[in-house]
Amino acid sequence: MRLQQVTSDVFLAEGIASNWVIARDGTDLTLIDAGYPGDAAGVVASIEQIGHRIEDVRAVLITHAHIDHVGAIPALLELHRVATYADDRELPTLRGEPHEQATTWDVVSRSWRPRVAKWAITVARAGARTEIHVPETQELPGNSALDLPGGPIPISCPGHTSGHTAYLLPAAGAVVTGDALITGHPIVGTDGPQLLPGFFSHDSAAAVTALDALADIRADTLLPGHGPVWRGTLHDAVATAVARARG
Repeated sequence: MRLQQVTSDVFLAEGIASNWVIARDGTDLTLIDAGYPGDAAGVVASIEQIGHRIEDVRAVLITHAHIDHVGAIPALLELHRVATYADDRELPTLRGEPHEQATTWDVVSRSWRPRVAKWAITVARAGARTEIHVPETQELPGNSALDLPGGPIPISCPGHTSGHTAYLLPAAGAVVTGDALITGHPIVGTDGPQLLPGFFSHDSAAAVTALDALADIRADTLLPGHGPVWRGTLHDAVATAVARARG
């Protein structure tokens, strides 16, 4: 796990093969996403590294219900029972119903590519094929600022999954984009704002359209689910990603 302090009270952690974000307000924390099952110890370590305990987490916000973003949540809830929130369209997946995500065949059929093969081995070891259920997850209470550390504002951007949600952290001028907009991935050779390869998304065309919801947000820091922190306007980030997707 590698932790980066983005602002005085916002931190991005790079886990085994995905990121999570911590927003702080005094002694209280909001955790956004939680990596793979194998990242559980890393999530706890990231919280302790900024001088806090798992008991300081007031809620876990979920961008979407894929294993690389919710995998560690059950283990964390064993340590500290706390509310978890997601868009209502993600709740069926979190209850254990069919997933809107890349299948084993989607990955295997591309594993002749060295980058894909290496990534597949890494995430398999991180628990990518583990059955993860978080049935107690609640529906997000609206699209205005949540009464949580960081004052996160949910931004609906469906496409990668039906209920994918980004979170604006207004005081930090940062947006946690999950997989709606990333800045790098082990199977991709380019850096900078971009979409995940289409086979990862439930609706790849909608994933491009969903970027419209991010383009006009007033923020100058992008905190992606994969890849490093990116600084610049969200308008420019979206324009770059759309050009790459359509180029």
